[in-house]
Amino acid sequence: MASYGLFLLFAALTVLSPGPGVVLTLSNSLRHGWTGALPGIAGIALGAFVVAGLCASSLGLILATSQSAFTALKYFGALYLLYLGFKMWRAESFIPELNGTASRPWRRFVEALSIQLLNPKAGFFFLAVFPQFIKPSGNYYSQFFALVCSYALLVILIHSTYALAANSARGWLSTKKGSWLAGKLSGITFFCFGVFMASATK
Repeated sequence: MASYGLFLLFAALTVLSPGPGVVLTLSNSLRHGWTGALPGIAGIALGAFVVAGLCASSLGLILATSQSAFTALKYFGALYLLYLGFKMWRAESFIPELNGTASRPWRRFVEALSIQLLNPKAGFFFLAVFPQFIKPSGNYYSQFFALVCSYALLVILIHSTYALAANSARGWLSTKKGSWLAGKLSGITFFCFGVFMASATK
């Protein structure tokens, strides 16, 4: 495998950069605590694994070459982000436990998994970046699998760190003003990501 250390650095910077997945992890940690954010983190990591696997197959080639497939996936993802933003904007309390409406862990897992699967840019990352770190003389699939596992592990570690940091702000969010403001800001953030995704081009 070529320049594995460089790949880890590049992948870590990519995972660290703000995006829908990071915002969802922060939101879940603020709303449900650090452990409550773990199902979402697992969903994001599994989503990255699945997307990478699809990119290694013929489906990845279809996404890369078909404008209609890219557009359909882009709009599905944008609508889903807008839905999440609307749900957070309308929430009576940003911390669900305060009003007895806490979501089940599997719902957080599915939300995070869906965000990753419906983001066409995630697929293009694997299609464009991974081949740069694979030795032509080696086994393509074993190297690709190792890179995907490394990327998924980085997602778990970095997002867990984000969740721990966000968890420290839960005390302020238990106030009426703090809960209201956090809900509106989270809703607006997802709205913005939805609009950006809808306007994205290859």
